[in-house]
Amino acid sequence: MDFEVLARQNKDAVYRQLVRVCGNQEDAEDVLIEALLKAYRNLDSLRESSAFRAWLAQIGRRVCWQLRQREALLPIIQLSAMENEGEALAANAPSAETQAARQEMKQMIQRAIESLPLRERKVYQLREVEELPGEQVARRLGISVAAMKSRLHRARANLRQYLDRALLGS
Repeated sequence: MDFEVLARQNKDAVYRQLVRVCGNQEDAEDVLIEALLKAYRNLDSLRESSAFRAWLAQIGRRVCWQLRQREALLPIIQLSAMENEGEALAANAPSAETQAARQEMKQMIQRAIESLPLRERKVYQLREVEELPGEQVARRLGISVAAMKSRLHRARANLRQYLDRALLGS
C-alpha cells in the first residue's frame, strides 16, 4: 500500500469529519496530522486499502477525544500550578498540563500492555516498545514470522479494545 497516495486521496474527507468532531478547524488540523502520523506508523495493521478512510477517521476521532480529555483536565492542573507559591516553570520544559496528560496516557498504555496475554505481550514489547525487526522478534521467541505477525495483530487489536473501553468509559 502506498501511504502517500492513500493519505492524499482521503485526508480532505477525514478532515471534514474531524472539523465536526473536534468543533473547530485548528484542532481538526492538529488531530489530522497526528492521525496521519499514527496511521503511517501502523500501516501494516491495515488489511485493505479500501478501509483506509474509515480507519484514519477512527484514529482521528480517538486523538480528538484524547485532546478533549486533556483540555478537561486543564483547569485542575492550572489551579494546582497556581498553588505552588509562584514557582517559576522553566521556559523550555513542557507545561504542567502536558506533563500530566503524558503521564496519565503513559500509565493507561502501560496498564493496557500489562492486560495482554503473555504471548502477545512479549511480541508487542519487543516489536513495538523495543522496536526490534519482526524477524529478530520471531527468532528471539522461537516462533515463525507468521506467528509473530499474528500475535502482534492480536495484541494491537486487544490494546485498541482496552484503550477504547478506558477512554470511552464503557
